[in-house]
Amino acid sequence: MKSNSTQPSSVPTRRDLLKTGGIVLAGSAVAHALPSGGVIGFHPHGSEVLKVGLVGCGGRGTGAAAQALTADPQVELVALGDAFADHVDNALKSLQGMPNLAPRVKVDDAHKFTGFDAYKRVIDAVDVALFATSPHFRPMQVEYAAQSGKHMFVEKPIATDAPGVRRVMAACELARQKKLAVVSGLCYRYEHKKRETIQRIHDGAIGQILAAQTTYNTGGLWHRGRQPEWTDMEWQMRNWLYFTWLSGDHIVEQHIHSLDKVAWALGGYPLSVTASGGRAQRTDPKYGNIYDHFNSVYEFAGGVKVFSSCRQWNGASSDVSDHVFGTKGIAHLQSHAIEGENAWRHRGKDDESDDMYQNEHDELFASIRKGEPIDNSDYMCKSTLMAIMARMAAYSGQTITWEQALNSQEDLRPASYDWTSIEAPPVAIPGVTKFV
Repeated sequence: MKSNSTQPSSVPTRRDLLKTGGIVLAGSAVAHALPSGGVIGFHPHGSEVLKVGLVGCGGRGTGAAAQALTADPQVELVALGDAFADHVDNALKSLQGMPNLAPRVKVDDAHKFTGFDAYKRVIDAVDVALFATSPHFRPMQVEYAAQSGKHMFVEKPIATDAPGVRRVMAACELARQKKLAVVSGLCYRYEHKKRETIQRIHDGAIGQILAAQTTYNTGGLWHRGRQPEWTDMEWQMRNWLYFTWLSGDHIVEQHIHSLDKVAWALGGYPLSVTASGGRAQRTDPKYGNIYDHFNSVYEFAGGVKVFSSCRQWNGASSDVSDHVFGTKGIAHLQSHAIEGENAWRHRGKDDESDDMYQNEHDELFASIRKGEPIDNSDYMCKSTLMAIMARMAAYSGQTITWEQALNSQEDLRPASYDWTSIEAPPVAIPGVTKFV
């Protein structure tokens, strides 16, 4: 399937980035609501049962299904889909074991779907689709849901290459025309205390923004090993984190949260990026072709720079933090504090109930009920591209502009989707691997 092309997105001007207050970001925390007038199939403030289906039945997907059921008492889970039957069975067992939710888990054997086309059968059976598969498959899922007129929750990232991003952009334009809700899994945008912190930055609490630093240094993640009966395709898909075509590499799959927070705080997206990275610890072939560390420098309008670091090393120090530096102070996004002329620290009483994962589903279903569906498509696509462009820069050793990244022809899709052999791509070598 050919990707949909799009014109390069505009990037922020110096005035947009450096003014002290009133910074506006298309698709901000709650995103712009589409015009009211009734969501397809539902009346505003209606009490109809909303049928929900989950595509991607791993831990994150199972959690998303539970959060959807918690968000609205008139939600029923009626379909599950995954490439693997054991994932479907495990998710169903887990959800049926939740006493408060089990009565509304109504997935019969006829609505347990497996295989590469499982997403279509789930979407066909529901009103709201939850997408939590490995990121490579997101574009085809969002596209089919938009064509089918279904609301959706879309986990991050939304693609692993630029053709996939463009495809989602086009699909979300169709969703917008149909007044469909599109809520992103970039969950920090739904954390109340994070919203308050970012709003203070936009209101000028730290003055003109000069630079930012973002870090996502963690330990290694899971690995499923390999069973003798698995084909190459099954081995790669069950260990999807370690293959760029499936995950986008960890800068795209994990560090996107940090990059999205910084873009949100700065009110826009970068002009270019220069990056480096490699495999210092995870050198065994079982780790596929991804890197285990990246260091990137993004340049924004007006010379504002963002210094980004991420790694997944066992036995090394961890740090997940984001800092925005201005002429009047410094904002610490993860600790929800500002130091300087307008010193402040969040001390909310609702911290225990401020569950960003639950908040995004609460707002998703509330928007459907109100007939004012949320549209997060702008930032979920652009933040994905922001992460992909740094991977491109690190893999190739070249400085990559926003326009180059958006129009890249690098297509990571396999030749076919079947349970046969598929070659593991080589590890990128900066200066040798070419930007496409």
